[in-house]
Amino acid sequence: MANDLSLDLEELRHLQSIAKRQRVVSFISSEIHNLEKQLNDAAPVAPTPTSISTNLKIATEPALKYTTLGSFSWDQDTDKVKIYVFLEGVNQEKVETEFNPMSVDVKIHDVNGKNYRCGIPKLNKEIVPEKCRVLVKPTKVIITLIKASKGNWLDLHFKDDKLKPSLDKDRDPMAGIMDLMKNMYEDGDDEMKKTIAKAWTDARTGKGADPMQSYR
Repeated sequence: MANDLSLDLEELRHLQSIAKRQRVVSFISSEIHNLEKQLNDAAPVAPTPTSISTNLKIATEPALKYTTLGSFSWDQDTDKVKIYVFLEGVNQEKVETEFNPMSVDVKIHDVNGKNYRCGIPKLNKEIVPEKCRVLVKPTKVIITLIKASKGNWLDLHFKDDKLKPSLDKDRDPMAGIMDLMKNMYEDGDDEMKKTIAKAWTDARTGKGADPMQSYR
């Protein structure tokens, strides 16, 4: 229909251009106006763009919950420390590690629907982070820490120097020595404990004036 109207409109415009009588020209002009209106009404209406709201609320993932693995065993040699975490069903690809010179943090995800975490926020001594590693076995996870300097660690966790004598001027100097001996006894090996026990006995029986002399 639109094509027919366009052809009619074209022919009327041609007739308008050759018409001589004013009455005929007015008639043709009126018809041209009507046809133009019909063509405009028949033209398809462009769809109104739908506004899209950009005020979207992005869902954030909830923070993961972890069960702390506080119970583990460990051993060492002069070069490294090995921590044994006994846990079954661990996937090597779901273990996240963070090694720093004085700390270690190991996160174990999706073990029977739970997440676990084993970490030491402050190690006894410094390690070499880039050489440390985690190995997953069927029934346990082995965390290997490479020592920055060779030697023996008394503990995994950092502790203040308990062997440092008290500087309290009002305190009995002998009490400080006794505390020192007690701490050395608690942290020492079997040989150290025998030596300290003998020094303590000698001091109490009067065989030695200086209880520290036995292990200087």
